[in-house]
Amino acid sequence: MNSPQPFGASVPDDGPPDPVRSAAGESAARPVEVPEPREAAEPVGGEAAALVPGAEPALPVAGGEAAGTVSSVGRLAATVERLRREVASAHAAADGRALIELAKGILVERLQCGPGEAARQLTALAEQAGVPALELAADILNRTAADRLSEAAGSFLSLAAAEDRPEPARGEVSVGVRLRTAESGTLAADDTQAAAESLLEHALAPLGATGVAIWAAGHDASFTLAGHAGFPVEEARRWRYVPPGVATVAQAAMTERRTVWFETLSAGSLPSIGGRDESSRGGRAAVPAGTGGRIVGVLEICWPHRLDPQPPAIQRQVEALAELCAHTLENRPRYTAGPSGTSSALDQDVAELVDVVDSLYDPALLLLPHLDAEGRLADFRIHHANRRFLDPAGRPRSAVSGALFLEAYPVSAGRSELFDTIARVYATGEPFRAERMTLTALVDQVPLEAVADLSVSRYGGALLFIWRTEDEAARLASLLQHAQRLGRIGGFEENVLTGDITWNQQMHHLHGLPLTAPPIPLEQLPAYAHPDDAVAIGRFLRALLRHRRPASTAFRLQRPDGVTRHVRVIAEPVLDADARLLMIRGAYQDISAQHWTEVALAATRDQLAHTEQESAERNRLALQLQHAIMPPARGPLDAPGLRVGVRYRPAETEHLVGGDWYDAFVLPSKQVLVCVGDVAGHGIKAATSMIVLRNALRGLAVTGAGPAQLLTWLNIVAHHLTDQVTATAVCGLFDPGTRVLRWARAGHLPPVLVTGEETTTLPVIQGMLLGAVAHTEYEEGVVRLDPGDTLLMYTDGLVERKDASLQESLELLMGTARQSAPSLEQRLDRLLTHSAADTDDDTCVVGIQVE
Repeated sequence: MNSPQPFGASVPDDGPPDPVRSAAGESAARPVEVPEPREAAEPVGGEAAALVPGAEPALPVAGGEAAGTVSSVGRLAATVERLRREVASAHAAADGRALIELAKGILVERLQCGPGEAARQLTALAEQAGVPALELAADILNRTAADRLSEAAGSFLSLAAAEDRPEPARGEVSVGVRLRTAESGTLAADDTQAAAESLLEHALAPLGATGVAIWAAGHDASFTLAGHAGFPVEEARRWRYVPPGVATVAQAAMTERRTVWFETLSAGSLPSIGGRDESSRGGRAAVPAGTGGRIVGVLEICWPHRLDPQPPAIQRQVEALAELCAHTLENRPRYTAGPSGTSSALDQDVAELVDVVDSLYDPALLLLPHLDAEGRLADFRIHHANRRFLDPAGRPRSAVSGALFLEAYPVSAGRSELFDTIARVYATGEPFRAERMTLTALVDQVPLEAVADLSVSRYGGALLFIWRTEDEAARLASLLQHAQRLGRIGGFEENVLTGDITWNQQMHHLHGLPLTAPPIPLEQLPAYAHPDDAVAIGRFLRALLRHRRPASTAFRLQRPDGVTRHVRVIAEPVLDADARLLMIRGAYQDISAQHWTEVALAATRDQLAHTEQESAERNRLALQLQHAIMPPARGPLDAPGLRVGVRYRPAETEHLVGGDWYDAFVLPSKQVLVCVGDVAGHGIKAATSMIVLRNALRGLAVTGAGPAQLLTWLNIVAHHLTDQVTATAVCGLFDPGTRVLRWARAGHLPPVLVTGEETTTLPVIQGMLLGAVAHTEYEEGVVRLDPGDTLLMYTDGLVERKDASLQESLELLMGTARQSAPSLEQRLDRLLTHSAADTDDDTCVVGIQVE
């Protein structure tokens, strides 16, 4: 409890009358008799009988309806809701009783009377004011100690003010009692450890917390465990110090400068004390502990279970406890800045900082916090500006010394957020560094900007603000130096009158010389170059020294370390007013990488040209060979009762010359053999393999074997007599006398049959592609053709698409083939013209039409 003082001093002159002062003036004249507070609270009420079977309470029924129309569930819900309200009211009454007792204690101390007299005075004052005794007690307590704890203690009034309970029931200790007990224990503690134990026992354990840690913030953004409770000693020893830059729960609160709540410790993904113990991995709260805008530590609270969002009353309680921790950590403030911004007595460290600021070569300001009437940070007072001070607006030191920072630099609170940055450094103690930050100052309401490097640091209770305005000449010199380094360029200047030579650092690196070695004159350049480059260097020196005009050349520089570099030198003469040569200035550039890149590119171009020529020759040969065997178009084949037409379309790109082939001829038996095939791959190999298979099939066909047997023999040829060639094929043998077509396939697309206006594919029969295995059997199909029917055999180049399935492509083909045509040749031409294939592959189409 605070020390006694005139009670009326805490009440404004124009405020309401002080209830305690009124009580002191009227206590002797008109004592009020009130009964002593009851020792036990009344039961909640007879409504509890509603939960007993057979004792249901009567509920009001609207509109005169019978009570039996109300369901049992409705009665039970109404009873539970009523009991919940009564329990909440009982809890609020218990808290109110504690506040009443605290108010009675204040009256005993101020009026120098006994407890009974204090109770009567409290009741009398409540009747006179026309307010409940609970509300009056809270008012007395808050007037006596107007602090954050008073705000937290009065938060329960929103629950209890609806009912006047001057005699509350006994129950849990109220918020006010817990906080005031924790306050007395914390302020009376000898160290921060005892303060942590008092906070956990009196204030946080009733909230369900099982651990508390008080962290002291260092000036370098580190943390020291100043006190703890509820954690094992070994765990606390592990966390006795947290270095700067380590992300922890306390660091999160310090960085954000607000209370940070975590449902669970793992949800925040941040380590902290007790994190290895499963019982301590529940909810966490970290509250910055500070006063006057300066954070001196963090209060961290641990719960064993998942933490749900807390009501505002609980949040105010933990913030009030954090303020207690701040007073404990501070012990005694270094100096106190009042609303005027001046301190009663600056400590020695601030005076020493003034000497440090004056010794700096960069402009610097020493800032002290400026607090408002309520003790909150409002601004910073410019306590001192050093001798190097250079105001962006051009003002002298005397114009800003002693002024408030926001008054001197109002734009700092705007888009640049400079003031917020300074306030953060003061609150957290973490230094701030920034390069090329824009500073803005107002000159006659016109914003002037300057680019500078900033540094803001906290020293005790003061801030050191340093900036270095960027020198344009120095910045350009640094930029040029980096450009020369990246471009491998070295600059030089040679005075021909005095012989003085100036090299930059890159010139020594380029020549492979130490920085202490003397520069090499231009006239001695041939001695350091390759002998084959002497003529080029001679022309360069004559143009420069004799003809006095700019010149450049490239040569091979032989360095002392045995390394040869390709260098380009460019220079220009500097003449006086009489056209006499004064000096030579120029630059060397290491072009070794560029030279070898050009050499490699030239070799690559030559090799590529040779490869392209060979490829073009091979493609030309394959195309000529293919066209010689299978011309793109040929006349119809004359066969009895049958008309045969063929079309071949080569690939649009010459290097994609493929292995598609076709054949149609009349056998000695007067039967007609029609076949289409496709060899895998492209180029000369595919073309030659196609010739082998086509000629082999012609030779085998004279044996009179059927299509299945012919493909079986052709598979043996592809597997054994070629260089691992695979191919697909479809073979048909038509008998004009019976109009029967026998056919077989080796992995090829089925033929398409056009009969009148109907178009279908022949049934798919079994048959493996040629050359895949040494021996296989092929199935043979039989179909009878009627006069006017057309059978189409083709390769995949006619139908294959990248964006459609094979079945969709076949349906498009059958739709085109279904259209009538005057002749077979026109039908084949239409199929090639309207083909939707997009693979740029060669294509064969063979059509037979029964007459």
